[in-house]
Amino acid sequence: MALTQMQIIQSLGEAMNWLERELSWGADPRELRHLIGRMGELYVAMYTNGNMAGAVNERGYDVVTKDNERISVKTTARTGSSGFVAFNPNTLHLADRIIILRFNEEEMELEILLDEPIEAAKKLMTERPDGKLSIAMSKLSEPRRKIRNDQDVLAIRSAIYENYEIRELESGSIEVYENGEKQQIVKPALREIAGRLSISTLNSKGNPYNTRQLGTVIIKELKQVEQ
Repeated sequence: MALTQMQIIQSLGEAMNWLERELSWGADPRELRHLIGRMGELYVAMYTNGNMAGAVNERGYDVVTKDNERISVKTTARTGSSGFVAFNPNTLHLADRIIILRFNEEEMELEILLDEPIEAAKKLMTERPDGKLSIAMSKLSEPRRKIRNDQDVLAIRSAIYENYEIRELESGSIEVYENGEKQQIVKPALREIAGRLSISTLNSKGNPYNTRQLGTVIIKELKQVEQ
């Protein structure tokens, strides 16, 4: 049974909560491949206004768009240009498009490293000794853009401070608007607001809040001031 866009967004928010909890316990995101992979598929389904593949472990692709375009989604937590993303050559022909994502732990966001039709993606692939095909991270190290289809995602909480508006979306992402203009890089603005409000940017363990945590803390503080 296909998920609605609302269910996809809600599932993404729940997966983000689970991941954030695991990270707070000291887990390495590279050890959470299944969870991060699921988040990547949900993000792409939201981004393309598509849906998850019809069967569990569908061969060759993970998301199907409304135009029946089949997308193979790969999500990595690797940083820098070392390593690679592997593909099964036996099922590659079943996909129409490849999207490779990277999980950015600092921003608690997913970044698009590659979004290409299958034939264009194949030109970046090399054959490995084990027979699999791979794309080197060195060819993908610069993110093109974040997956943000925010006009379709509801804000569940928001607060105003001077010329800033901070929003927490249902997907778990944090948005900041300054003078009505959406800020593409959120963390510096949140730190600026936290400094003005004398809010610590460190958690109880002395570690810096990530973007999502800091945004939530600021919204909560501002709501308490309003009350």
